[in-house]
Amino acid sequence: MSRSLSLTNRIALLFSGVIAVVLGALGIAIDRAVDAHFRDMDRQMLAGKVELVRNLLLKAGDRAALDALPQQLDDALVGHHGLSLAVLDAEGRIWFASREGPFPAGLIDQARRGPVALTTWREDGHRLRGMVSRVEIPVAVGGPYTVAVAYDIRHHDHFMAGFRRSLVLAMLLAALTTAALGWAVTRQGLKPLRQMGATALSISAQRLDARLPEAGAPAELVELGAAFNRMFARLQEAFQRLADFAADLAHELRTPLSNLMTQTQVVLSQPREAATYREALESALEEYERLARMIDDMLWLARADNRLLVPQTETIDLGAAARRLAEFYEALADEAGVQIAVSGSARVAGDRLMLERAIANLLSNAVRHTPRGGQIRLELSESAEAVVIAVVNPGPAIPPEHLPRLFERFYRVDPGQRADGLHTGLGLAIVKSIAEAHGGSVRVESVPGMTRFELRLPRSA
Repeated sequence: MSRSLSLTNRIALLFSGVIAVVLGALGIAIDRAVDAHFRDMDRQMLAGKVELVRNLLLKAGDRAALDALPQQLDDALVGHHGLSLAVLDAEGRIWFASREGPFPAGLIDQARRGPVALTTWREDGHRLRGMVSRVEIPVAVGGPYTVAVAYDIRHHDHFMAGFRRSLVLAMLLAALTTAALGWAVTRQGLKPLRQMGATALSISAQRLDARLPEAGAPAELVELGAAFNRMFARLQEAFQRLADFAADLAHELRTPLSNLMTQTQVVLSQPREAATYREALESALEEYERLARMIDDMLWLARADNRLLVPQTETIDLGAAARRLAEFYEALADEAGVQIAVSGSARVAGDRLMLERAIANLLSNAVRHTPRGGQIRLELSESAEAVVIAVVNPGPAIPPEHLPRLFERFYRVDPGQRADGLHTGLGLAIVKSIAEAHGGSVRVESVPGMTRFELRLPRSA
């Protein structure tokens, strides 16, 4: 598998590419500006020579003065290397031509057709630039005349070629230097990201307390670091809860298994009567039933954790369901010496079996913790937005530090209290999972003499 480029190299390459494009555009602009500058210089120089010839021709008042003009033109062109001048008479014949070699034929042809502002062409391997102008003088003197002036600009080409080479070399060096500096700056700028990566790699099951550094990090990475730290905190909390749950589960399973093993060993230690064996089997059956209930509850919570609890929605008369459950628990309540009173009514859209199980768990919990002679109140109320199911029982207050954890699996206010044969310690956790599956919530408040569990559900789950 090919190794992808690092973020540092990618940014450096992109940065150098952008710089190369910018420098290339700047180089083209400079090249065109210099060429335009030379063109303007040539235009001014050629226009000056045309104006000189025009003035000399206009000052020549007679034929004698006109015949003496070629010498003046030769003298005026001394020291102008590469400059060629030609004057054509009215019939298009060359009346004067400078001594700088034969005058370019291309411009002569254009001169015979009319004036030319400024033109550039190539002839005999040289690049030339010239212009043509008409000088109106009296016919008696020989007019009108056409002045053509040409300039060999090969030295411009030599200069531009060298200039372009230097410019390209400078741009390449600038691009390479910028790439190197960009790589160094990017690497330094991404140092906090590398530190975050190193910290993330160091996190393991034995080191979940490590956190990514947020102080001094670039603004773009602060939010990322905070998000990862929140994720690590959730992982640490979940891992700790899983470890605690595994320990609690092992302890909960060890108790019935130890009971079964001890009882079986005692019964098998010597011959017994049939009734004794039957009693041992009945006791073992109770432990098996407890284990089965615990396993069922664990499977239920596992489905809830993986969002596999899908309520079968129907309209439920919670008042009728609550009274039916109160009647079901009446025998257990009488045995515990408590009463159950149902008040209020409400209707909600939800899963009937799930909600009845949640109410049953709350009632069962209340019956176990209500002192003899107390009354458990099952209160129903509804508003436009929500339905509230509350189970209130008298009794001592639950310490505030325990309230947030009451709905955790196997959590008990008194660590020495273990689940009995009918209860697995998962009832309140199941209530919470049912509430969340319906889009609702569950909470508890406890003051001296009263504890209230409240299940709040939206009107439409």
